[in-house]
Amino acid sequence: MNSAAFLKPTRKRRVRTLWISDVHLGTRDCQAEHLSQFLKRYHADRIYLVGDIIDGWKLRGGMYWPQAHTNVIRRLLTMSKRGTEVIYVTGNHDEFLRRYSKLILGNIHLVDQAEHLTADGRRLLVIHGDQFDVITRYHRWLAFLGDSAYEFTLTLNRWLNHWRARYGYGYWSLSAYLKHKVKTAVNFISDFEEAIAHECVKQGYHGVVCGHIHHAEIRKVGEVDYLNCGDWVESCTALIEHWDGSIELYRLAEDQARMAEEEAARVAESVQG
Repeated sequence: MNSAAFLKPTRKRRVRTLWISDVHLGTRDCQAEHLSQFLKRYHADRIYLVGDIIDGWKLRGGMYWPQAHTNVIRRLLTMSKRGTEVIYVTGNHDEFLRRYSKLILGNIHLVDQAEHLTADGRRLLVIHGDQFDVITRYHRWLAFLGDSAYEFTLTLNRWLNHWRARYGYGYWSLSAYLKHKVKTAVNFISDFEEAIAHECVKQGYHGVVCGHIHHAEIRKVGEVDYLNCGDWVESCTALIEHWDGSIELYRLAEDQARMAEEEAARVAESVQG
């Protein structure tokens, strides 16, 4: 079995909290199958959907909604019915939902921002983050223009990973790689992190969980714990809170490699046995 295949774990992991953001359901680059597999592996007391889960910008231009995208919604609803509290924090691509903020449907809450208290006592602001992106907030035409250029990179990314999978290689994000290499992108990320950390200090939070910029990260910005979920378009990442309050950054590529190594070790052991 190659590392690009869906490798199934033996049992579900019980965790305190999951955070995912920037899924962009309704777009061709959404990694819905990978996300569904990820969600099936965990039982969480609470899950935060940190914005841009549904891409309203793309749905305006025409409907693209395959079964895999419906499966993600069904998985979240199933988790809710089984006792997981689902908190949907709106983003800029699903801003059409902001008119319904504070709506509660059973175990599902729709909000513009939230506060999370970790098991070790830290108060975290949970917010999508578009409020701290000057281009998105004040120059919407530039945001749409940038979105088009970004989509071209994602198309290349989709093509590249199609061929990587055919030849037995795991997932790798071209767009995330370019983002790390381009100086203007690096500066934008740094400015975003500084702005959102400053707001946390003003409001008295210990840290922030956000999304928006498709750049997963756990680090200190000054005295603030900065935690970015990343996305399920390029990097396929999430945040996981364990029962002691520690928060882990999950990366699909690393997980695929680890499970492939474990599978290879099991096969080798059975052959030797």
